[in-house]
Formats: sequence, structure tokens, C-alpha cells
Amino acid sequence: MNAPRLDDAQRRDFDDNGWTVVRGLLQPNEVDALRADCMRLLRREVPVHGRDYCDMTGSYDKPAEDYDILNVMLPRRYHPLWQDNVYELRARCIAEQLLGADIGIDYDQLVCKPPRKAGAVFHWHQDLAYWPKTSDPRTATFWLALDLVDADNGSVHFVDGSHKEHSLRPHRPLFQDRGDNHSLLARLEDRDVPRTARLQPGDCTIHHERTLHGSPGNASDRWRRGYVLAFRSSATIASERAMGFTHSHNDDPELLARIAEDTRRTGAPD
Repeated sequence: MNAPRLDDAQRRDFDDNGWTVVRGLLQPNEVDALRADCMRLLRREVPVHGRDYCDMTGSYDKPAEDYDILNVMLPRRYHPLWQDNVYELRARCIAEQLLGADIGIDYDQLVCKPPRKAGAVFHWHQDLAYWPKTSDPRTATFWLALDLVDADNGSVHFVDGSHKEHSLRPHRPLFQDRGDNHSLLARLEDRDVPRTARLQPGDCTIHHERTLHGSPGNASDRWRRGYVLAFRSSATIASERAMGFTHSHNDDPELLARIAEDTRRTGAPD
């Protein structure tokens, strides 16, 4: 495997804007293989337990056939053959260039919008609003396109420089009770000018945990399937696990409620 390298412009994008794009990280045949496994997970031919298979836009008791955003948390847990796949290996190589060698995969996720799902809106948010506070902020979250991703089918938009703000934006639950739906949402401010990531299959974005981002619904006749990998320091991952946080939607609801309240009350660490 040829080790992918970031150029100076991509490093500057990540440092200055909070995100960057890598073109052609995977070849078409490699994307095809991952896409086939993705569909096995979405169809639940590979079992995914509890709330780790859910709709990011609706309540947990919504019928699966009505989901707008098919969300699978921790697919590598449920489909172990994905561990050390070509995407993981190449993404890790790039993440080490940004963060250093002392990193690991904090979590993975599938976020997929079926055709003609105008309601498949992933609201504006910063990833850190979902996570416990830890002392090491190094993060590189990869979003791999398994389809052509453009404005008509729900491309991700990022707000440049939002990762440098002193505090997190205020976030609130999509529903009144996070026991009904896990999603959080923030609001754009007048100064924000989002940029759109238009991607070919095999391209990916990389963003910081504080970068504000979101995506509209899918008005097209095409799928929009995204495969997420988040890298953080090994010490941060160990700290999360020690407090019982795994990024699973099946985690202790009391722990998730404490994290949400802590974020709402005090904002992000300096």
C-alpha cells in the first residue's frame, strides 16, 4: 500500500479552517467493496444492536422503514472484518501526519441518506458537544464518500475557522429528551459563511472536533452514504472508556445526560 501524504495546502486548510479534503483516498474497486458491506449493515444482514442502528432525525421508536438518515454506530464492532480495512489503514497514515503516532480509532460510524429523503437534515453541530471533555484536543475525523456527494443529495457544509473559537456554540437536543433521540443542534450566526464539500466516491474530508458542520436533506434520486472514522490520542480514548463513554448509542443514558448538561452549562475547555 502506498502511504498517502498530505501536502502543505491541506495541512494549512486543516490548521486554519478546521477541515480539508483528500481526493482519491480509495480507488473505485475499494469503494465498491466497502459500499457492499455498508448495505449489508443498513439492511441489518449484519446485526446491529439496540440504538446503534437509528435515525438521526427521528425518535428511537420510529419504524426503520421510515428512517431519513440511516445511522450505524461502531460498525467495526458489529462487523469485525472491517477492522484494519484499506480505509482505516490509509486514514490512520494521514491522521498520524496531523496528530502524531500516539493515536487510535475513537469510533466509526455510517451516516447514510437514502434517495428522495428531503427530511434527512443533519443539523449544525460540533462533534465535541457529543463527547466528554478531555485534556488533549487532538482530533482528526474522516468522512469518506461512498457515492457522488453534491449539493442536491446532502453534501456536508463546514464553517471555516469555527474550531478556533474560545467556547463551543450553544447546543440543544433535537427533541426535548435525549432519551428519544441522540442528536444535538447548534445555530449558524450572521458571520458564518459555510463551504460545501463536493466529493467523488473515494474522496474524503477531515475535520477537527470543534469545526461547525451540518448537511441538508437528500432531494436527489441517489444515495448519499458516508463512512466516518475519528482518530484521537490513545490517552484520550483511554480516559473516555474509563468514564464509561464508548460513543455507542447504547451507553448508560445517565452518563450521556451528564455529558450533555456539562457541555450546555460550561461550554468546551479552553
